[in-house]
Amino acid sequence: MEDDEVPNYGQPHEHRKRENNRKWTADDDRTLRARNFRTRDPGQRCAENEPHQGGERDGHACLIGRRVSECYALREEAMDPRRLRELLEGVRSGGTSIDVAVAELRNLPYADLGYAAVDHHRALRQGAPEVVFGEGKTAAQIVGIARELAGAGHNVLVTRLDSERAREVNAALPAMRYEELARTATLEVSPVPALTTQAVALVSAGTGDLPVAEECAQTLRMLGVPVERVYDVGVAGIHRLLHKRDVFDRTGIAIVVAGMEGALPSVVGGIVAGPVIAVPTSIGYGISFGGLAALAGMLSSCAAGVLVCNIDNGFGAACAAARIIRARDRI
Repeated sequence: MEDDEVPNYGQPHEHRKRENNRKWTADDDRTLRARNFRTRDPGQRCAENEPHQGGERDGHACLIGRRVSECYALREEAMDPRRLRELLEGVRSGGTSIDVAVAELRNLPYADLGYAAVDHHRALRQGAPEVVFGEGKTAAQIVGIARELAGAGHNVLVTRLDSERAREVNAALPAMRYEELARTATLEVSPVPALTTQAVALVSAGTGDLPVAEECAQTLRMLGVPVERVYDVGVAGIHRLLHKRDVFDRTGIAIVVAGMEGALPSVVGGIVAGPVIAVPTSIGYGISFGGLAALAGMLSSCAAGVLVCNIDNGFGAACAAARIIRARDRI
């Protein structure tokens, strides 16, 4: 990131003036850690029962630069519905002053970084924090947004991140975990809360569809939804799918990823009772038109009620499944 900058813009929610010659330094990283994390003293034991020495011991890293571990406790929790309710209950009971509550809410509704307006309010509205779409962004911009989200206590998911920019991002944020097949990166500052215990069936027609399917799988994981994979079961060998019918008996939602003519979601839609979310991929020869043939086939499915996402949008399918689960749990 020699030519890219990640400026320090001051306080969240204020309009921040870009400092064109400002580079992000090690001091900024230390400031971020000091603001959001408190370290344990040497000799104290962390959740993994290892003495904290400020470094690695037998493979156990206690530095946020290497891994966000239990050795660090978030000073500022993510402002999700649970935390907001606790805060308001504290104000009502008198245990929390109005000034303290205002200070905790200062990151709402967003932080203006100049190149991005980071939505700290999304977890309250939708149950999950903002996700970073990596395509079209510089590595420095991704790092800046990720730091802003992590600094507010949110777990971070970056999608559509190629391996070259992933290396640059990982150099600045070593705790980032990159999944090359899915083209996703994640930074977990706290355990992902479970949205449901029932897995989603994630079905792919062919091996060529796996990048889209794995983007979906990683998104579901960060949304707290378990996944049961059923891969390479396209209609060219339909017996492979029928051999896995027991998976659909124990899962509530099926996400079906397919290219070529896009027939697989219709087949799955004909044998399961729950919601089926179809994802066309751009895999296929000439007349498939980069996924348009699969998209048209899924939209015109004879299996009633199949939902269809955009081409190659595994992320969107995962979010659709999470919305269904949240709505179902409110009934």
